[in-house]
Amino acid sequence: MAETFAWQGDHYVLAAHSTRSVLQHSNSTRDVPLMSLKEYQSKRDFEKTEEPAGSVKPTPPRELVYVIQRHQATHLHYDLRLEMKGVLRSWAIPKGPPLELNVKRLAVQVEDHPLEYGNFEGTIPEGEYGAGKVEIWDRGTYRPIEVDENKVIVTIEGRKLHGDYCLIKLKPKTDSKNWLFFKKRRQPKTD
Repeated sequence: MAETFAWQGDHYVLAAHSTRSVLQHSNSTRDVPLMSLKEYQSKRDFEKTEEPAGSVKPTPPRELVYVIQRHQATHLHYDLRLEMKGVLRSWAIPKGPPLELNVKRLAVQVEDHPLEYGNFEGTIPEGEYGAGKVEIWDRGTYRPIEVDENKVIVTIEGRKLHGDYCLIKLKPKTDSKNWLFFKKRRQPKTD
């Protein structure tokens, strides 16, 4: 059975699971400054593209959405999206996501996307921003471990990515959009 996320009023639920644990939003994800959707919406003509216009939607405590979309635009890249504060915070990964330890990838932060974008697959028409084919490469949920303006450490539970992952801003305390994305070795639990 394929996992899908279904929009239910003001939030997504993982439709393929008969039972699911509910994760509390940590304070760390609430305090991270996010872009609004104005930049996302200003780059698109919603009369020409099937991409969702979306809006920022406050969500109750529950599982947080994680998705990676394979985007064949001018250059093939992968878009990592993590749900935070009612939007999908987004990074473009030119060489694809790391599946193993000791593999570091550049992740360029891009504009936040609406939650509805987590289900988007299709072709963005020629002449539109991001023209090309978009397909879901991986999806699941994630749990924040540590999140601030320079660092995002999460546990990802996807079909392809599993485990602890880090996004570290390359030039902290600047407007730099460049981050490193890599899989982190899990620390053994101590009692």
